[in-house]
Amino acid sequence: MSSILVVVEQREGKLNRVSLETLAAGQALAADTGWTLEAAVVGNGVSGVAGEIAGQKLARVYAIESAKLEPYTPDAFAAALKQLLETKQPKLVLMPHTYQVRDFIPKLATSLGRTVISDCIAYKKDGDKLVFTRQMFQGKLAADVSFTCDAPWFVTFQNGAFRADKVEAGASAAAIETVNPAIADGVIRNRPQEVFKEAKQAVDLTQADIIVSVGRGIKEQKNVELAKQLAEALGGEIAASRPICDAGWLPMDRQIGSSGQTVAPKLYLALGISGAIQHIVGMKGSRAIVAINKDSEAPIFEIADYAVVGNLFDIVPPLIEEVKKAKG
Repeated sequence: MSSILVVVEQREGKLNRVSLETLAAGQALAADTGWTLEAAVVGNGVSGVAGEIAGQKLARVYAIESAKLEPYTPDAFAAALKQLLETKQPKLVLMPHTYQVRDFIPKLATSLGRTVISDCIAYKKDGDKLVFTRQMFQGKLAADVSFTCDAPWFVTFQNGAFRADKVEAGASAAAIETVNPAIADGVIRNRPQEVFKEAKQAVDLTQADIIVSVGRGIKEQKNVELAKQLAEALGGEIAASRPICDAGWLPMDRQIGSSGQTVAPKLYLALGISGAIQHIVGMKGSRAIVAINKDSEAPIFEIADYAVVGNLFDIVPPLIEEVKKAKG
């Protein structure tokens, strides 16, 4: 029987939340195709993550273990996964579209003579054919793409394309199979340095449950402090549209949009953001979107779950106080 393999991502033994979204995609595809769903986690000492994944609705979990897989290198990951794919021969391989996956999947796919449909936002069945949708030209167009090559087929899904809370738990824990790939000494050609997210001021907004984001409506740099106070009260992260980061009011690692980070938090508050398409493609997968803007025709209201038309300087201060009261 054909199978689907979801390669989840972990770092230092902690599962990347976006991987659960990819598992949700895999479960949906397995239901539509009738194919078996399996998962794999790559690293050194990944039994804990493998056990966590095994609780989901899966047939099997592969714990790919080797001392040469920690720290991460594209050479080692590609070599290890190639061995697994050649042995298990899944038809479809799914991964989250993270920085790490973007780093190694071209090498992995090329080593097998295959290609990748990357950064997908959806899929559909066209008869017996699977069609994947990906955005082009900063979200202005959507293209439907299908494979003409032989399996395995590689697909990465954009953050927010599927909901992590839709992952189905299994009736019983899936079997875990430990795989120890043979990675020759000369395979790894680079020496990893400090991880990007640990750089000064760097933040991974994809892991945030709550984001308060500001746009031009904040007017002055000193007013960003108001948004920071709201984010702190809510226990969330502060972010911004591109003009705010270009102006240096917030670091570039706080930028949301096509040239920044793509996020899908449980709650996204947009303060004074008009809603240019470049920003919307970076946050439209948020579970609940609250937009505050004095322009009733602002494009952000087209995707907002809650639209508040008014001056943010009149609305945000009492909102902060109410949040503080509610939290005691």
